[in-house]
Amino acid sequence: MSFPYRKLGRTGLDVTELGFGTAPLGNLFRPLADDTARATLAAAEAAGFGYYDTAPFYGFGLSEIRLGAALRGRDVIVSTKVGRLLRPVAGPVDEDVLRHGYATPMPFDPVFDYSYDAVMRSFEESLQRLGLSRIDILYIHDIGRLTHGAANAARMDELTEGGGLRALEELRASGAIAGFGMGVNEVPACLDVMAHARLDVILLAGRYTLLEQTPLDDLFPACERAGTAIVVGGPYNSGILAVGTQ
Repeated sequence: MSFPYRKLGRTGLDVTELGFGTAPLGNLFRPLADDTARATLAAAEAAGFGYYDTAPFYGFGLSEIRLGAALRGRDVIVSTKVGRLLRPVAGPVDEDVLRHGYATPMPFDPVFDYSYDAVMRSFEESLQRLGLSRIDILYIHDIGRLTHGAANAARMDELTEGGGLRALEELRASGAIAGFGMGVNEVPACLDVMAHARLDVILLAGRYTLLEQTPLDDLFPACERAGTAIVVGGPYNSGILAVGTQ
């Protein structure tokens, strides 16, 4: 079984029309056994998924480790994200308490940092967790007022004046990545960053569904003019549009 493929903008990548998001592999909301994670990824591959998205934030490295182990040597497209560094936890951790929504994640604390050095470090650490020598797509993760509130101006300054965008442009120019863009849950942040950089692709989560089409007003036309591809994340709003509330 396989899904149809599409060109991902100007990246030169061919991706399946349906991609596989791996936040649950990081124990999102509840623990997931290693065997179950492996079986899930094996089923996804058998179903024809050829594009997998992850992030350091998902289980504080756990999702990347599980994905890398399962797909090593496979001919698939992988995207991950930058914007958070993982710092070792200081002191004991209560494993009965969700940390940023994750159950029994790896023993790290996620710390926001969009600067040049942080982007480069995050990229290198993701390579190690995934067991890859390059990564297809890097997304700038969770920048915007929705996440940072009044601190967003400082985060944007890290990305622009602090060299985060320059780091991504260098990685793209060197061939270490095929392209970069945004991985966010809000439209204004995408438009803000598009004013500063040539984005290859935007992963927009939960903002283009049967319930909401506001990106049609400004973001999608801007992406069409700029040649920026769109990946729609959470088209069923985490399942509520598929199976209703649970």
